[in-house]
Amino acid sequence: MKTGAVLLLTAEFLFALSTVFVKFVTSGTTISGIEIAFFRFLTGFILTFTYIQTSGKYHPMVKPFNVYMRGLFNTTSVIFFFLGVQYTTVSNTNLLNMTYPVFVFLISPFITKEKIPRDLLFFLILVLAGIYFVVIPEGSSPGSVNKGDIYALLSGITAGFGISFLREARKTDYTQTILLYMFTIGSAVAGIMLINKFVMPSGIFILHIFTIAILSFIGQVLLTAGYKHISATAGSLISSARIIFAIFLGVIFFSEPVTIRIISGSILIMISLAGVNGFFRNLKFIKKR
Repeated sequence: MKTGAVLLLTAEFLFALSTVFVKFVTSGTTISGIEIAFFRFLTGFILTFTYIQTSGKYHPMVKPFNVYMRGLFNTTSVIFFFLGVQYTTVSNTNLLNMTYPVFVFLISPFITKEKIPRDLLFFLILVLAGIYFVVIPEGSSPGSVNKGDIYALLSGITAGFGISFLREARKTDYTQTILLYMFTIGSAVAGIMLINKFVMPSGIFILHIFTIAILSFIGQVLLTAGYKHISATAGSLISSARIIFAIFLGVIFFSEPVTIRIISGSILIMISLAGVNGFFRNLKFIKKR
């Protein structure tokens, strides 16, 4: 449990830090979030393939469906996530993406056969209220929603599917096998989307893209390994620390505004994450004892 918590906490910090460099690239060049996703997947594929070849630790898939679905949904989530960073703030993107544990609970009964707690509906309402506060600025109408916020929310929804399939895949398949196919699928899908849209990076932005790829790769390895030692629910709760990391990084590097609505939305989302992961039920149990 402790090992899984440390791995996931480190992974989430690296993911939040990588979005700082994504913002540097997308705001300073015409390179899109899709291209950054491509480089991220390609780097991950090269490193994973090299490791497997040199170590001889290749293990055939045991349950291909779970591995393929993990790769497909992770690819979709990452592309949406980087597009979110491109069009909205670092803090908003990470905050909306971190709603994925709620979707894990909605999806899990159909994938991992986990039961939905009875109080889920209440916390689902809380997370929807939190999303509303973050996505709809004060005095704005729903029609004025930033498309980057929509991309970020979609990344959270698709990540919910991805995490659920990851939990199932980890029951039968090795980490390097899951990563190899995930990066292969990601490289292929993002590469196809970039046909006639590729922009060659130059200058300092080459280093930024390389940094994004390395941070994301290490984070993905830690995330995949971490879920071997921890449940999906506990892992989702620990991963919510990325919200705090992202807000601080957004303020430090981009002077992003921290409004009352963002703070309120963050609190509601974090409460809902704690709720769906059984935090409050455990408190009641401790008190009864």
